[in-house]
Amino acid sequence: MTTNAATDPMIGRMIDQRYRVRSRIARGGMATVYLATDVRLERRVAIKIMHGHLADDQAFRERFIQEARSAARLSHPNLVGVYDQGAEDDTAYIVMEYIPGITLRDLLQEHRALTPEQATDILRAVLAGLASAHRAGIVHRDLKPENVLLADDGRIKLGDFGLARATTANTATGAALLGTIAYLSPELVTRGAADSRSDIYAVGIMLYEMLTGEQPYKGDQPMQIAYQHANDTVPVPSAAEPGVPPELDDLVAWATARNPDDRPMDAREMLDHVSGDRQRATGQYRTAVLRPENATAILPAGDGRAAGDGRAASDGRADSGDATDATRVIAGSPGGAAAAPVRRGAPGPRRTGSQPGALSPAGQRLADKSAKRRKRGWIALAVILVLVIAAGVVGWALGPGPWGNVRIPEVAGKSVTQARQLLQAQGLQPAARTGTRFDAVVAKGQVSTTKPAAAREVRKGTAVQIVVSGGPRMIALPAIVGQPLSTVTAALDDDFQLQDDRYEFSADAPADTVIAATGVLPGGDTVDLSTVDEYGERGPVTLTVSLGAVPDVTGRTVADATTTLQGVGLTVGAQQERYDDDVPKGQVISSQVEGSPAVRGSTVDLVVSRGPTPITLPDVAGKTIADATSTLENLGLQVTVPDCTNVLCRLTDWKALLRVDATDPVQGSTVYRGDEITLSYRQ
Repeated sequence: MTTNAATDPMIGRMIDQRYRVRSRIARGGMATVYLATDVRLERRVAIKIMHGHLADDQAFRERFIQEARSAARLSHPNLVGVYDQGAEDDTAYIVMEYIPGITLRDLLQEHRALTPEQATDILRAVLAGLASAHRAGIVHRDLKPENVLLADDGRIKLGDFGLARATTANTATGAALLGTIAYLSPELVTRGAADSRSDIYAVGIMLYEMLTGEQPYKGDQPMQIAYQHANDTVPVPSAAEPGVPPELDDLVAWATARNPDDRPMDAREMLDHVSGDRQRATGQYRTAVLRPENATAILPAGDGRAAGDGRAASDGRADSGDATDATRVIAGSPGGAAAAPVRRGAPGPRRTGSQPGALSPAGQRLADKSAKRRKRGWIALAVILVLVIAAGVVGWALGPGPWGNVRIPEVAGKSVTQARQLLQAQGLQPAARTGTRFDAVVAKGQVSTTKPAAAREVRKGTAVQIVVSGGPRMIALPAIVGQPLSTVTAALDDDFQLQDDRYEFSADAPADTVIAATGVLPGGDTVDLSTVDEYGERGPVTLTVSLGAVPDVTGRTVADATTTLQGVGLTVGAQQERYDDDVPKGQVISSQVEGSPAVRGSTVDLVVSRGPTPITLPDVAGKTIADATSTLENLGLQVTVPDCTNVLCRLTDWKALLRVDATDPVQGSTVYRGDEITLSYRQ
C-alpha cells in the first residue's frame, strides 16, 4: 500500500539527514514500513518507523530496538538484512534491505495450496535462514507466512524479528501472548515460554498450510484456536489433500509434536533431514545384497585333498581311476555360498591327446574364459587411459588453453586505450568500433561499460565492445526558486542527487520556500540552476531553503527577545545600552545579525534602552527671560514664566528686558526632556 504526502506527513521527510522517505509499504501494530532512498549510498531501503504514540512506552521502544539488535547479528542469504538503527525527535527507526516482491501469504491467497515441490523449496529456504538465527542463539517467535518474503528475482527471505529473543533470555511473555495465535506452539500457549523448538512448531504449521491451503485449527475466537494447539494433535496434510506424499505427512507430524522433546532440536536438524544431509553425515544409508538361491562352482581336481581346505591341486596328472570331469552344484545359504562336502580324490580337468599340456574340453573352456577376461581388462585399461588423456587435453583447452572461459575485466572509468590493453591481456578481442551512452558517473570520453558487461564469463577470443561515456544525459529543470521545498524535492529526487539542504533566513521568502539551487558542472565549477534550463542526470543539487525573516524584537524586553531568537536557532550576542527618549528603559532599541546571510547559529547583537537622556539644568540666572527660555527649550525642556503684573510690562517687551533671578528646579539639577522648568524674576 502506498500513500502520498497529503495523507502521511512522513512522505518526503529526510530522516537523520540521510534517508528520504518515498512511499508507505505497510503498517503494523508497532510500526509503519516505508520505502526510502539512502541518499548517501544511492540505494533504496525499507525503513521501519515506530508509531509516534508508542514513543513514550518504554517497553515498546525497547522491543523495537531489540528487533534491530537481533536482526543485525545475523547475516544469511535467506534473512532480510538490517543496515542501520537510530532515533530522531523521539522516533525510533530501523533501516533494512528492501525486497521487492510478495509475501508467502500473498502467494497462498492467490493459489490456495502449493505443490509438494514448491512447498519443499520454500521450506528449505525458511529453515536455512532460521538455522542461522538458531545458531546465533536467537528465537524468532513470530513465524508466519506474512514474514516470509518472496522476491521478484526468486530469492526467499525471512524477516521481522520484532519478537525475537535470545534463547538464553527469559522468554515468558507475561499476561499477553505475543505472536500470531494460529502458529503458537503448545508450550507458548500453556507456559508462555519459547525456544528453538517453538519456531519448529510454527514451521510445521506453515508447511501444513502450504500443502493444504488452510490452517489445521479453526475457531471463532482466538482462545478456541489456542486450546486446540495445547490439547490436540495436528492432523496429517494428506487427510485434507490426498496428493500429499507420506514423507511430508511424517515431516509435519515430527515438527508439530505436542511434546517439544519429540520435535527437531532446531532448524538445522530439520533442514538436514529435508536435504538428506543427516543420512550422509552419519552413514545411515543401507545397501541391500541379494544372493542367488543356487550357485554353481567348478571344482578343480587335486591330489586327494578336499577342495574346502583352501588349496588347489597342482600336479596336473590325470587320474586313471575316473574318466569324467567333476562338476558340483552348491546350494546358497543365508550367510553366503555353502561349501558342500567333496569326495576326496575328485578328478580335475583331464588332459587329452598325446601333446603335453593338452586340456580336457571343460578345462579348455575355463582357460579360454580366463584369457578373454584378461584381454577385456587390458582393453578397459587402455580406454580409461585414453579418456583420462582426452579429459586432460579438453580441460586444458577449456581452461588456460585457447578454448577456455575468462571473466571480462572491469574497465569503467579508464581510457579507451587502457581498456583495450586490459581486454587483450585476458585473451579477448576488443571490437573495432566503440559505442557511446549517457553516464551520470563516468566522465565524458572515458569508458562507461562493455558489451558483454564486466564480470561475465565468455570464451577467449570473444569480441567485446567498449562503450564510451557521453557524459550525463541533460534533463530539463522544473521551476525551483520560489517553490515549496516538498514540491521541488518530489520533482528532482528521481533524476538528480539531492545533497543536504542549506537553510538561511530571508525577509523576502516564507519559511520552507526554496530561494536558491546550486549544481556542479563536470569541470568542478558551481552553477546557479536558476540561470540554466537543463542539468546533467544524477548531478548533485544543493537547495537553499528559507527560514523566513529574522524575528523583529524591537520594543521587547531582553528576556523576551532572547527567548524569541533562540527559538528559531539564533544566538544572542553583545548587548549595548543606549539612552533613548522614545524607548522605555530595558527594552530593545534595535538588533543586528553578525554575518550575511543569517543562518541557524548566527549571533544577533542587541541595543538596549537606558531610558531618556538625563539633562543637567544649566544656570540661566542673569539672562533675560527670552534668552533663558530659548536655552532651556533647545534642551527639550518646557519653560513656564509667571505673568508680569507691572503696568509697564504692558508697554514694552518685558521678557526681553527683565532678567531671571532663579529657576525651579534649581540650576545643576538632573532633569529630562519634557520636564517643566519655572523661571522667576523681579518685576
